[in-house]
Amino acid sequence: MNDRAALDLLLAHGPLSRTKIGKLTGLSKPTASQLLARLETAGLVVATGTTEGRPGPNAQLYEVNARAAFAAGLDVTPLRIRAAVADIAGNTVGEFELPTPGRRTESAVARVAEALDGAVKAAGLTRDDVRRLVIGTPGAFDPSTGRLRYASHLPGWHSPALLDELAAELPMPVEYENDVNLVAVAEQRLGAARGLADFVLLWNEEGLGAALVIGGRLHRGFTGGAGEVGFLPVPGTPLVRQVTKTNSGGFQELAGAQVLPRLARRLGVADVGQGHYAEVACALVARAAESDSGPYRAFLDEYATGLATGLASMVAMLDPELVVLSGEAITAGGEPLRARVQAELAELAASRPRLVIGSVREHPVLRGALENALAATRDEVFNTSR
Repeated sequence: MNDRAALDLLLAHGPLSRTKIGKLTGLSKPTASQLLARLETAGLVVATGTTEGRPGPNAQLYEVNARAAFAAGLDVTPLRIRAAVADIAGNTVGEFELPTPGRRTESAVARVAEALDGAVKAAGLTRDDVRRLVIGTPGAFDPSTGRLRYASHLPGWHSPALLDELAAELPMPVEYENDVNLVAVAEQRLGAARGLADFVLLWNEEGLGAALVIGGRLHRGFTGGAGEVGFLPVPGTPLVRQVTKTNSGGFQELAGAQVLPRLARRLGVADVGQGHYAEVACALVARAAESDSGPYRAFLDEYATGLATGLASMVAMLDPELVVLSGEAITAGGEPLRARVQAELAELAASRPRLVIGSVREHPVLRGALENALAATRDEVFNTSR
């Protein structure tokens, strides 16, 4: 327990002296010295520099040996697979992105392997150096069947044998998690929801979804579908039936990124733009937040009302302490959009949770995958009781 406490302190604070570790853990100086000698022998800590600029002799500093182990994460979308490898200290040491359009006949196993190998090679490692892999995808793998659900738009990922094939191909333990859940992991460990036990994260990018953290833990639901709020029936849209066949629902049709270009045209925004709908939507929201006048103001107002309409149902059911707004089609709106959603939600919901914009902006799904992989890897590697 003392070993793990010291390692966690080194991860949190960076290099520390023997005396500082003793003070932070409550251990005597001789015990702290024995602890550091044990961890250094095990290859888990290394000596690095000395303290300077203080009275008395300089003290030796110690830090976690970042190369003691490595973990990997993958962020899978219909358009690309983004992979990264991190050392045990959490530093990203290799990244790779594999575009997938035009290659949809290739198996998901081959694409995963290629993306992982690209990141591993960029890190100067081999597959055998990676202790664990976490893969984030839209939807979720049903624990009772092992099949991917709620993600019909992810081609090649629906074979009942997929998980077995991936296990046979990859030499490390592999875990799978919903992409929006991984964003919540990143925000809880590194970002706007750090340390909170009850919060909701609303995500809008290529799809509209949510992550629910209750009592400090992700709530996944019986089939893994908790948080698939795009299917939520809401006022303001026709009632969508056969939602799994249409891969859409009322909330998605009210406030999803794919409706924002249509909304802008209806309100008279002059230059809607061309390209993939998610990119167009993000650009529109950013311009509207910057302009905040004329058609852009009406666009931002209506978009905020749509987001708040779906959020009101979630808030009524869960009564969270915090709502984190994430995904580029939301974060592009910044404070002007956040303030509008907060004001609308105050009118629509009885409880009034605090709303914040997510602070993990760079590849949040991938960051969450790495955080999950690192947590399990650290539990394994930092166990000095064996």
